[in-house]
Amino acid sequence: MTNVSIMTFNILSILPILILSGFGMIVLLVDVLSSRRLGEKNLLAYISLIGIILAAIFARSPAGTTLFSFNESFAIDNYSLFFNFIFLLSTGLTILISHSYIKREEINHGEYYALILFSTIGMMLMAAGADLLNIFIGLEVMSISIYILTGFKRSKLISNEASLKYFLLGAFATGFLLYGISLVYGSTGAINLKQIASFIASKGGISDPVLLMGMGLIIIGLGFKVASVPFHAWVPDVYEGAPTAITAFMSVGPKAAGFAAFLRILITAFGSAHDEWQKIIYILAILTMTTGNVIAIAQTNIKRMLAYSSIAHAGYLLIALVSANDMGVSGTLFYMLAYTFMNIGAFAIVIVLSRKGDEFIQINDYAGLGFKHPLLALAMTLFMFSMAGVPPTAGFVGKFYIFSAAIKSGYIGLAVIGVINSVISVYYYLRITVIMYMKEPTREFAPLTISPLIVAAIAISVIGTLHLGIFPSKVMEIAQQATLMLK
Repeated sequence: MTNVSIMTFNILSILPILILSGFGMIVLLVDVLSSRRLGEKNLLAYISLIGIILAAIFARSPAGTTLFSFNESFAIDNYSLFFNFIFLLSTGLTILISHSYIKREEINHGEYYALILFSTIGMMLMAAGADLLNIFIGLEVMSISIYILTGFKRSKLISNEASLKYFLLGAFATGFLLYGISLVYGSTGAINLKQIASFIASKGGISDPVLLMGMGLIIIGLGFKVASVPFHAWVPDVYEGAPTAITAFMSVGPKAAGFAAFLRILITAFGSAHDEWQKIIYILAILTMTTGNVIAIAQTNIKRMLAYSSIAHAGYLLIALVSANDMGVSGTLFYMLAYTFMNIGAFAIVIVLSRKGDEFIQINDYAGLGFKHPLLALAMTLFMFSMAGVPPTAGFVGKFYIFSAAIKSGYIGLAVIGVINSVISVYYYLRITVIMYMKEPTREFAPLTISPLIVAAIAISVIGTLHLGIFPSKVMEIAQQATLMLK
């Protein structure tokens, strides 16, 4: 540090973000300057993947320390590095499953990959944001890209409707977040998370009602991004209307970014006011996981079922936030990584089985899949088991850590409610398995021509789901080291 100028250090700290920005612009330029031949269009996916790999290589965090850049507005630590890995992994898997899908749906445009890269930049800014303004900028960069990607099937009314709904509700939620930030700044005179924490500690807690209101509005704004009840209404329609590959992406990356910001703001800035926000998150956790699981039971559309499933998983993660202990935070990091594998893997199989303009989105469409395509059915079964929390999968280990964290902090009732909800979820997850293996086909399965890239995505997802379930200790140890950076 003594031999590196401040400007050089600032640039090096955001090198992964600069790499993704550069490759996003390269994708756009290649798309514009090249001819419309299919082979050159295919290059865009590979260029994007190279950008993801390089960003992962140059993502660095000093072991055991936190360094700040850009006047202490950007944190370089193991916490942001762990989330960056989740973002880059989800983005890479999304590109793999998108390659053949967007060609089939005739939406193979260069801005598709560029927007995915730009949204990943926003996620990385949110995870590393050490002040509220930086987090807000990251959120907006991410959100605007996702709004556009949701409506990328321009000729489909349902896609346009989903994009418009997401944009309008998202803008409304952004207003709450920004108003909350302004109230916090007006009360504390700071937007830096550490300075806010020092102000609250010096006052012995939150005694100012304006500051309390600001914190509440921030919770509302971020609650929308992680799809917690009652800010969840956009999720089923948006998940159903968006291109399936983008549905997979938004169910993982933006959700992880939302929780990354949630954890950093509440634990770092408002950690000493835990008693004030714990009650709110406690109620949100119960409402979110219960609403998601109960309504998911009634769904016949697999994308809507996975949408309500996503809401339920947000409820489980809120349990860890209520706990606010080391196990809860590290459990959140572990669970988000596990969720990346199992959720994108499930959507990848939905893409493989679908045909142009005729996606396999009804659950009964999967009847007989176990006999027609046994390997795909086996992979789908693994992902459903993992989401349900059946050992020895990643989902089981993630839920074990989260519920253990709640018990450790004395929230035994909340942990019991979480376990009950997990049992409820078994019904609709295993229903898919029963339909695949125990029912006659209701429609003809067309011969499959599977892209090597989507095969790679499914294989990576299967390996990740099993590895985290059988050998979780190493990843959990890394997550625990990242947790220490929030204090």
